[in-house]
Amino acid sequence: MAFCSSLFQGLEKSASDFSKPWKSFRISHKEAQGSQRSHHGLCLLCLFVAMLLSGCATPAEKAEQRGLQQVAGQYRPHGEKPALPQLTTNAPLSDFLTYALLNHPDIETAYFDWAASVARITSAGAPPDPRLTFQADIQSVVTSLMPGLMFDFPGPGKLRGQVAVAVAESTGKYHEFEARVLTTAFGVKKAYYQLYYLTEKVAVNRTTLGVLADVEAVARQRNVVNQATLQDVLRAQMEQERLRTEIANLEDSSLPLAAQFKAALGLPADAPEPPLPVRFATTPLTMASSNLLAAAYAHNPRLKVMAAEVQRAEAALQLAAKAGVPDFSAGLEADLKMTPLLYRPQASVTLPIWRGKIRAQLAEAQAQKSAAQARLSSEQIMLAVELAEKAFMLREADRNLTLAQDAILPKARLALEAARAGYLSNQSSFVDLADAWRAALAAELDAIMARTQRELALAELELLVLGEQPAGAPTVKSDER
Repeated sequence: MAFCSSLFQGLEKSASDFSKPWKSFRISHKEAQGSQRSHHGLCLLCLFVAMLLSGCATPAEKAEQRGLQQVAGQYRPHGEKPALPQLTTNAPLSDFLTYALLNHPDIETAYFDWAASVARITSAGAPPDPRLTFQADIQSVVTSLMPGLMFDFPGPGKLRGQVAVAVAESTGKYHEFEARVLTTAFGVKKAYYQLYYLTEKVAVNRTTLGVLADVEAVARQRNVVNQATLQDVLRAQMEQERLRTEIANLEDSSLPLAAQFKAALGLPADAPEPPLPVRFATTPLTMASSNLLAAAYAHNPRLKVMAAEVQRAEAALQLAAKAGVPDFSAGLEADLKMTPLLYRPQASVTLPIWRGKIRAQLAEAQAQKSAAQARLSSEQIMLAVELAEKAFMLREADRNLTLAQDAILPKARLALEAARAGYLSNQSSFVDLADAWRAALAAELDAIMARTQRELALAELELLVLGEQPAGAPTVKSDER
């Protein structure tokens, strides 16, 4: 890389020397014979140098290419979609996540956008193509026939500036790809735990429906022996009808939830329905509560996209500062009609004399940099607020789950058993029993809701705020970028 840089700088210096005016000249016959081979060698050397420069890659470009190769090996090996996990109703959440991350078209779109931006780095750093020229003088016959070869050399630092801009754009595209991976993973988890909530709620309602059927049977028996009124039987029947309707509504709501789960997996509408999970797993809380803000600033993909925009704006500003540097051209023509050959070196230089245009380009680049820095600062402020909100929601859900699961639910079940025993022994009324089963049902549903809210809050905090990639995500390792 150092060789490529010094070589290009040497060519730029040589091109600047060529900016002096040249006059066509005729060499002697002996000089032509002695120098013809050297001129041919010079042309071949110039062509070789141009080819060599086009193949030089900066360390940043190589790093982006390595990252793309690493991700492609997992995400699109040999340019094709890898084998997807076989989904079943008992498949773990990790299988559904892997399936979505390898299959979802949103991630695929971001991946190929990133791949295109990596390819653009090479284009940005490549020197202009050499030009074959042709010139002829024609009177009654062709008096001169001069093919030639010309090379264009951008001003010092311009190609490096273009590469820096392209690298920053590629970095931003990669972090957009990362963000799409996290958003897709959250979509899968959200649909997964909403299905869990629905499944558990239906199961609890069915259990309560069985309890009410038993209560109705007891009320009928007591009514026969005049220990209870018909009103108790009718109340039990009304509660059962309410629960049956609630169960029917819940089962019907599974259709849109199944559609959301299917979409989260990246499956089109005409694809076969995926198996819905029937076995749900909770997520352990592994993140440390200290330094969450620092972790969010370091790993949040939205913040990284904004930082890449600042990096790009800084590179664009440095490139705009090169607008006052001239570009050079150099080449050689040979008159094939002359004996001995007539060689005509040519050189030119651009004259960046429109200072107003240069100042406007610098002002535009500086304004874009300031805007990018302001967007980054705004995103950091919003991220701090979002982190505080999501962390509170997680703590609240944990407290509600502990309250419902460890305190209220056991007591509600004991109260229901006591009310049922009291009703059978004629020591409590049907109203007491009804209040007890409603309290038990509410406690069961509160525990399910708190568990669901905890999982969703944890997923949103880990994935969308802290930027923690799920296991097996097709991303570049953080220590390699």
